[in-house]
Amino acid sequence: MSLYLKQIEQLISLQKVDDEIHSIRQELENAPKELESLHLRFNSATEQRTRQLDKVSHLRDQEKRLSIEIEDDFARIKKSRNKLMTVGNTKEYHAMVREMDSLERVNKNREEELNALREELTRQSSALAEVEAEHLSLENELAACEAGLQNRMTEAQAALDSLMRRRGETGKEVPPPVFARYEFIRERLQHPVIVPVEEGVCSGCNIAIPPQNYIELQKAAQILSCPNCQRLMFWNRHFELEKAQE
Repeated sequence: MSLYLKQIEQLISLQKVDDEIHSIRQELENAPKELESLHLRFNSATEQRTRQLDKVSHLRDQEKRLSIEIEDDFARIKKSRNKLMTVGNTKEYHAMVREMDSLERVNKNREEELNALREELTRQSSALAEVEAEHLSLENELAACEAGLQNRMTEAQAALDSLMRRRGETGKEVPPPVFARYEFIRERLQHPVIVPVEEGVCSGCNIAIPPQNYIELQKAAQILSCPNCQRLMFWNRHFELEKAQE
C-alpha cells in the first residue's frame, strides 16, 4: 500500500472514532432536550386537563342549580294545586290557575335547558376522559424518562470517555502534520472531516469538484481538500483498485 493510501486509511480510522464520538455527544446533548420537550408537552396537557375539569365542574353546578329550581317549582305547583281546592272565590281561583300555568311554563323551559345541559355534560365528560388518559400517559412517560435519563447520561459519558482514549491511540498512528491538518479542519467545520468523492462529487457538501482537482485526486499523490467545503477528500475507488491489484 502506498504512503498516501496508508495515511488516508489512518484518517478514515480516526474519522470512524470521531463518528462514534459525534453520535455520543449528540446523545448527551439531545437527552436533556427530549426531557425538556416532554415537560412542555406534560405542562400543556395539565393546562388542558385543568380547563376541561373547570368546564365539566361548571356544567355540573348548572345541572345542580337547575335540578333544585325544578324541584322547588314542582313543590310550589303541588302546593298551589292543594290550595286550589280550598279557594273561596272565582277571582282568587283564576289568579292561582294563572300562577300555576306560569310556573309550569317556566319549569318546562328549565327541563328543556336541563336536558340540553346534560347532553353537553355527557360530551364534555367524554372529552375529559380522553384528556385524562393523555395526561396520565404523558405523566408515566415523563416519570420513566426522568428515571432513565441519569442512567443514559452516565452510560453515554462512560462510552465517550472510552472513545476519547481510543481516539488518542488512533491519533498517534497518524503522522503529526497530517493529524494537525485533520484537527485544524475538525475544529472549524461541521462533522465529518474526511469524505469520499464519488462520480466527481464531494460527499461532504454534495458539490462537484473541478475536473482538474478530480484528476489530481485520482493520482493519489497528496491529500487534497475540497475547494468548496475544505474537507479532506479521497477517491472512493482507490481502495477497490488497490485490493484488485493484490
